[in-house]
Amino acid sequence: MNTSQANRRPTYALHAPRVRSRGFTLLELLVVLLIIALLAGYVGPRLFGEVGKAKGQTAQAQLKALADAMDLYRLATGHFPSTEQGLKALVEKPADEPAWAGPYLVKGLPLDPWGRPYVYARPGKDGHDYSLLSYGADGKAGGTGEDADISYF
Repeated sequence: MNTSQANRRPTYALHAPRVRSRGFTLLELLVVLLIIALLAGYVGPRLFGEVGKAKGQTAQAQLKALADAMDLYRLATGHFPSTEQGLKALVEKPADEPAWAGPYLVKGLPLDPWGRPYVYARPGKDGHDYSLLSYGADGKAGGTGEDADISYF
C-alpha cells in the first residue's frame, strides 16, 4: 500500500446521508401539557387534602407534648399553672413559683400548625384540671373539617 492510498478517506464516509434532527411539533407539546394538567387536576386536590389532615395530626401531637410538660410541671410544683401564668410557665419560671424545675419543653413553646398560640385554660372543660386547644385553620371557635377545634381535655 503506498502513502497516497493510506491517506485517502473511504468514499462512503463523504456521501453518508445526513440524519435531520427533528424537534417536537406544537401539537405534540400541547398534548403533553394537557396530560400534565389533567394529572395535576386529579392529584392536586387529594394532595392538598392530605396537607390539612397532616396539620391536624401535628396539632394533636403538639398538644400531647404540652400535656406531658404540664404533668412534669405539676410533679415539680404540686399544681398546674394558672390561666394567668399560661403555657409560658412551662418555659419561663413564674415569679411566685419557688419549686419550678423547668424548662419543661426542650424546644420552647410551639405555635399551632397555623401559626397561632395554643389556648390554655384552668380549670378545664368537663371537670378536667385544664384544657389545651387549637382553633384550627380558621382560628375561631367551632367549625368543621380543617376549621374544627383540636383539643386535649
